Amino acid sequence: MKPPVKTIVSAAAILGLFSVLGTGLVSLVHENTRTRIAENQRQSLLHSLQNLVPAEDYDNDILADAIEVGDPELGTKPVAVYRARKSGQAVAAVLSPTAPDGYNGEIRLLVAIKADESLAGVRVLAHKETPGLGDPIDENKSPWILGFTGLSLNNPPEIAWKVKRDGGAFDQFTGATITPRAVVNAVRKTLAYFAANKAALFSQQAQSGVDSPVEDE
Repeated sequence: MKPPVKTIVSAAAILGLFSVLGTGLVSLVHENTRTRIAENQRQSLLHSLQNLVPAEDYDNDILADAIEVGDPELGTKPVAVYRARKSGQAVAAVLSPTAPDGYNGEIRLLVAIKADESLAGVRVLAHKETPGLGDPIDENKSPWILGFTGLSLNNPPEIAWKVKRDGGAFDQFTGATITPRAVVNAVRKTLAYFAANKAALFSQQAQSGVDSPVEDE
């Protein structure tokens, strides 16, 4: 005996309702997850920036006061620049260049430069260097990266912005020269770019949708 048409219609309606509710629930979970990931990325980036430029040194929204610039000396992709200001005056800029010539590929950096063109600090965001050889660029493995703080394009002289094996002022690692050479070179190029473009970097209007260089793990 065939079921009544009314029963079939009711069953179809119930299935349709569950389908709509299921789709809505999936969309809601996806949106909440996306929002949470975006906020995690934002907080991770802010933490990284404040490790280099302490929060008490500026009074603007450093994440919102950001632009992107393109220059082959900084990398093949647009580079985020976060500007720190206090009472409207430039304090520092944090750039996110890439060293293309690491031993195992690109090394992504954060380079914080004060308005007086000295380094507030340098950190490595991501790399694929060989564990035990190239990874002393990571602050959790070695204090080497902390040695950039306070230096400038003229301290040491620009000609000395090389590892010692190349006649410069910077230590290389035991069994690994390519990795520190790549980082030193990238920091030098970033300092030179900042010195040549400082006024323009701080005068450009902030841009919305600047890509975060910090990825959520």
